[in-house]
Amino acid sequence: MFIFRLQGKQYVINFIKKKEMTDIQIFKQLHHQDEPLLLGNVWNVQSAKIYQKLGYKALATSSSALAHSLGYEDGEEMSFGEYFYMVERILKSVDIPLSVDLEGGYGKTADEIVSNILKLAAIGVAGINIEDSVVINGTRKLLTKEELHKKLKPIFSELKKNAVEIFINLRTDPFLLGIENPVDETVQRIKIFEELGVDGIFVPCITSEDDIKNIVNASEIPVNVMCMPGLPDFEALKKLGVKRISSGNFLNEYIYNQLEDTGRRILSEQSFLPIFV
Repeated sequence: MFIFRLQGKQYVINFIKKKEMTDIQIFKQLHHQDEPLLLGNVWNVQSAKIYQKLGYKALATSSSALAHSLGYEDGEEMSFGEYFYMVERILKSVDIPLSVDLEGGYGKTADEIVSNILKLAAIGVAGINIEDSVVINGTRKLLTKEELHKKLKPIFSELKKNAVEIFINLRTDPFLLGIENPVDETVQRIKIFEELGVDGIFVPCITSEDDIKNIVNASEIPVNVMCMPGLPDFEALKKLGVKRISSGNFLNEYIYNQLEDTGRRILSEQSFLPIFV
């Protein structure tokens, strides 16, 4: 508000501050730009702060890396309560959008999964990943298309009914599980995702440029690929139309491999010099 006088009269001007974009709106916009969104995959506050310091535009939890940091294996072994606590701590430590790898949803029913998503949305999480495979007794199994539709439809319906605004990235695992004709299977699953109204498609373990091109051309929905030894570089991925790139738990593994190597050298050399050279 600005108050001034002109010819003896007092005038009041109210300046209406333009509402800033929410993290969710920013996150969605980052999937529709020329440059692919490079996510920083995090597992604790320290990793999140480092990525923000480096200038990354958005973060995403790695469920695997975070589970390992708490002493669990991947596959929803940790409770949602434990996961939620870590997500909340990470979220409070940064001011860029955060997406959460929700795996299969951390619930046995649609109501439980929707409840988890509502809790994440309420604290300001910008996006989630949901997978089309499940881990049963330590073995990952791809849901059939019928099972997938039956599981996801009530979840999406309930989220729409509650007007929940959150970026939903659907992870599809034909490449990860090495099934036969993974491109065809992935394209068929994308049709289900389109019907549901997902915001993004995540295809881990895809590396071939031809395969990536076929998947990208199969839909208008932004495609996310993940760090793999044979993955093309970022410029090539940009030309192929990829909109999002993530590293999964690979940097977490790299860091702790380095820690193991340095710790071994300290023991061998009986000196802390390996830390400083």
